[in-house]
Amino acid sequence: MGNSKIMANQTDTTEKTLPAVRRRPNRDKFWGRGEHMVWIAGGTLAAILLGAFILLFVVFANGLAYFWPSRLEEIHLSDGSRLLGRRVASLGEGRRDTDFPFRTANKGFDPKTEAVRQIKAKDVLAVTYPPDTLVVERLENSEFYGTFVDLEAPDLDVPAATNPLQRFQAALRASDQRRAAELDPLLAKISAISDRRENIQNAQLKLQHAKESAANADRLGTLDTAIDQLQGQLQEIDAENKQHVVERLDLESRLKKNVALLRDSQGNVRRVALVDIVRVYQPNEMGIFSRLGHYFTKVWELLSTPPRESNTEGGVLPALFGTVALIFLMAICSFPLGVLAGVYLGEYAQDGALVRLVRIGVNNLAGIPSIVYGIFGVGFFINYLGVKLDQVFFAYHLSKGPVFGTGGVLWAALTLGLLTVPVVIVATEEAIRVIPRSVRESSYALGATKFQTLMRVILPSASPGILTGFILAMARAAGEVAPLMLTGVVNSAATLPMDGRFPYIHLERQFMHLGYQLYSVAFQSPDAEAARPLVYVIALLLVLIVLVLSGLAIILRNRMRKTLQIRTI
Repeated sequence: MGNSKIMANQTDTTEKTLPAVRRRPNRDKFWGRGEHMVWIAGGTLAAILLGAFILLFVVFANGLAYFWPSRLEEIHLSDGSRLLGRRVASLGEGRRDTDFPFRTANKGFDPKTEAVRQIKAKDVLAVTYPPDTLVVERLENSEFYGTFVDLEAPDLDVPAATNPLQRFQAALRASDQRRAAELDPLLAKISAISDRRENIQNAQLKLQHAKESAANADRLGTLDTAIDQLQGQLQEIDAENKQHVVERLDLESRLKKNVALLRDSQGNVRRVALVDIVRVYQPNEMGIFSRLGHYFTKVWELLSTPPRESNTEGGVLPALFGTVALIFLMAICSFPLGVLAGVYLGEYAQDGALVRLVRIGVNNLAGIPSIVYGIFGVGFFINYLGVKLDQVFFAYHLSKGPVFGTGGVLWAALTLGLLTVPVVIVATEEAIRVIPRSVRESSYALGATKFQTLMRVILPSASPGILTGFILAMARAAGEVAPLMLTGVVNSAATLPMDGRFPYIHLERQFMHLGYQLYSVAFQSPDAEAARPLVYVIALLLVLIVLVLSGLAIILRNRMRKTLQIRTI
């Protein structure tokens, strides 16, 4: 009893002397445990994803809507005039109380014609959608908006049709068939003659260059005879080409006599040659299936035809081909060099001041502005290496012009290769460094040499990380434009870097690129309002190329990773 009372007294005394423990509020736990950093990091990630989603949504929405055949509006103004066309901007599409730009097209007839007019909402009396209005896509001067009046086709056999649009389209098909049967083969002959003439001129330049260094009289006589023979062949080719050109002009003049009479919104009847028309359709009368057919036809035209009308009409085939070819050439140039350099730094280089300096230099090279690489490409690749190649292999051609001593797809690919090599080096070295040392020691314990360990153990294990660096490098190179502007990209290229002429791959040629075409259409187009939708289309294609190529590389990386996991089980 006594002991229990003493213990109870001691317990009461302890409870009285100890301070009361205060419970920490929830806000102290929130800040003390760092939960606020979790919310900040999560919010930052959400903001980045939201920004990326908005970017892709804007590009995809505007790019995919470019091909949809929207309706033609006829606006009745307060001054009694009428305008037929389409609204350029989405602003005011569903509202009638705002001013809006209105595209009336119909260029090429009157120099005072404004392709886009700013319409004030207070001047609009009524808006109608006439069912018989036509959109006539032309090879030049963009589109024509109006109605069909009649045909004048003396050289065409146009079948009778009750529907005026069907008669118009039948005349277009007959004109296209006439062009494909007569004019296109003639143009192919003229192109072949041009190629033959160029080959003979190159052979003649070679003989003249050899003649300058020849000292033997017999050798000089033989060269003079050969040069005279080639000159005779050139004269024959020129005579044949002149005859074909006369035939082409005569055929074109006869084809241009077949015209369509069209009436614009002001009542003026215009004459448009059928051979200059790409297609015609009535957007206000088209159903959903007709619109879908038109949509996919325009998509195919974009991917399979060259541009026209200052790159604001037609397709983007040369730029698309040049972009993909440049990326592949860049990969061939940069990937092996970057991997070899990363392997040396990660496996063979001894840690020291020089190696640390090299690593610092590589990391800094990855952050140098791309225009600096472009200047280096001009100074070293074009003005030095290209000039040396011309002097050694193409000295005969210097009187006509440089071959490799000017911008071309090869020098652009090498410049982009140097731009992306640091990224591949860093990724390769980091991928090798994260492989556990026990893996290497296990290989050495089984009797493998350092080279065998590298080739059969280290590089297969590091390949997913190496491919990650390659994906980043490829994505960066696909969107670079500044160095290309100095090393070979042009606004319009007559030929592709690859064709059916020997040696089939022409690395010295200039090329087109989607990134540069995007810049040209957006900032150098004479009709900026008409070219604005095409800007989103080109941006969409560029994004899709990066996504497709990166996706293929990611699939390859994942397969290699799965294969490695299976081997290690």
